[in-house]
Amino acid sequence: MKTIVLERDALFQRAADDIALFLKEHPAAVITMAAGRTMEPLWECLVQMVRDGKLSFEHVTLFQTAEFIDAPEEMTLRHRTEQLFLEKTDLKPENCHWLTESNYGSFDDRIREAGGLDLAILGIGRNAHIAFNEPATQYDTRCRIQKLTDKTREQYAWLFGSADAVPEKACTMGIHTLIDAKKIMVLAAGEEKKQAVFDMLYARDDSVIPAAFLQLPFDVTVYADTEAGSKL
Repeated sequence: MKTIVLERDALFQRAADDIALFLKEHPAAVITMAAGRTMEPLWECLVQMVRDGKLSFEHVTLFQTAEFIDAPEEMTLRHRTEQLFLEKTDLKPENCHWLTESNYGSFDDRIREAGGLDLAILGIGRNAHIAFNEPATQYDTRCRIQKLTDKTREQYAWLFGSADAVPEKACTMGIHTLIDAKKIMVLAAGEEKKQAVFDMLYARDDSVIPAAFLQLPFDVTVYADTEAGSKL
């Protein structure tokens, strides 16, 4: 597991540059990309690179990482991805696969039919969840429905107005779904993520710390700003 710690703006540009390099080598890559707040500055960098002609998503296939169940349309992670990223780049809507309560059971099959995930771009929760794989998630999990912890619902209060308004359940790629990706990038920003980043790198690779399972794949890079990386 490689770790890069930089000042916030430099960090997201470095991650965007690395994504651009990867897609230059794999223009028809199959990717998944989280949609929490940590992705917003990354999306801004990627959008600008597309506008400048330095990057293209034209032939990329996107599989959604996670989605709330029974969320108002304007508060879904799909809506955020479409408004803040898809509509501002050349990623084709027909190449996007959205995770729902009705299709999660076949989502892993659809990923396999597409050739498997080439790149997973993830955030990390304050309790070290990845996608919506909460503490106690087992290694062999695939796409499924996950009950969200109080800590995760508090983390998304900014989107729904309060923690109580955050849906209690979500669809999510499982640990094994993510671990199967050929390349994994994990982004973390802010002091509130420093313990999660530390645990991801140094905790035992078991279900108590879901992100610690990322110690197992060969090609994983953690991108942390100076606050998130302050315990390293």
